[in-house]
Amino acid sequence: MTSTQDLIPHLHLANTFGALFIAVILAAILFGVTNVQAFIYFQTHSDTGITFYKLVVVWLWILDALHLALIVYSIYFYLVINYMNFGALPEFIWSAKLQSAVAVVGIFVEHLLYVYRIWTVSEGRSKVLPITVGVVVVLTSSVSIAIIWLIYQEVHVMTDLIKIVWILYTYFGVVAFVDILIASSLCYLLATFRTGFPRTDLFISKLLIYIINTGCLTSMCSMAAIITCAVMPRNYIFEAVKFVLLKLYVNSFIALMNAGSYAQPKVDAMYSSEYHVRHDVYRPRLHVGASQDKELQASQKSMFDRPNDEVLYIARPVQAVMPQRPIEVTMRTNSLSSA
Repeated sequence: MTSTQDLIPHLHLANTFGALFIAVILAAILFGVTNVQAFIYFQTHSDTGITFYKLVVVWLWILDALHLALIVYSIYFYLVINYMNFGALPEFIWSAKLQSAVAVVGIFVEHLLYVYRIWTVSEGRSKVLPITVGVVVVLTSSVSIAIIWLIYQEVHVMTDLIKIVWILYTYFGVVAFVDILIASSLCYLLATFRTGFPRTDLFISKLLIYIINTGCLTSMCSMAAIITCAVMPRNYIFEAVKFVLLKLYVNSFIALMNAGSYAQPKVDAMYSSEYHVRHDVYRPRLHVGASQDKELQASQKSMFDRPNDEVLYIARPVQAVMPQRPIEVTMRTNSLSSA
């Protein structure tokens, strides 16, 4: 009688379905981050109606959710439905094929969205760069179509992935190249927007750091898939890397759209950290003698008592340095909002 070990002599669950199981957990965590990113975007843009980028966020969320559902079902099929059924483990089921197609399509859509961002940033300038990047991205669609077709036509069991390993190398290499090209183009365009003003330049520098980090992250993930596929082609670690690749793309793009709300308040805080703004009646007050203070209060009552004025409180006193000795002065001015 043939045992299961004779049927599958080289199957090690730790670096095959164990790796896929860990990848599903990481993908679920990244999907949670996607939900947070989408929530932040809709909260910060709640005052606008239905816009193109809101539809983009919804579309990316749907792709991300569909991809997670497919990989979860794949692991459920192998480890739960076919528990102890070792003969079913080498099968490459329909959800595994479909999740690969969804990931490839999702990454291609992400690249097109980045091309659109480059086109938008280069408004009023030469369109040679965005057109060049767009042509390169469109040409990569042929590789995407080829890998989807080969997965559906040539891959029926897990070991068949070795037959198409050359197209996997090509695809991940092209994806890494496009990531680097897009990140470099965005960095170049943003660098040309430097004005010499500290606030603007600091904000642009933060965006540059963010774009470089996210571009390197997705490129490193693609290179990790190539390396693991080349070094360990008979286990599923490279498939586990593919599980999280789409999640990284979705999170990086939505976070890029949220980057303005992340960075801008910090830049503003650098200039306003010493002051706190409130709405109230703002009256000048000079800390001098008691009799003079009463006279000032009497004059202020007729000058500044307006019920609908917006007021600015400077919580930190302004020190006026006089030639003889410093005098601490707390200033309050009318907002002139009614003028």
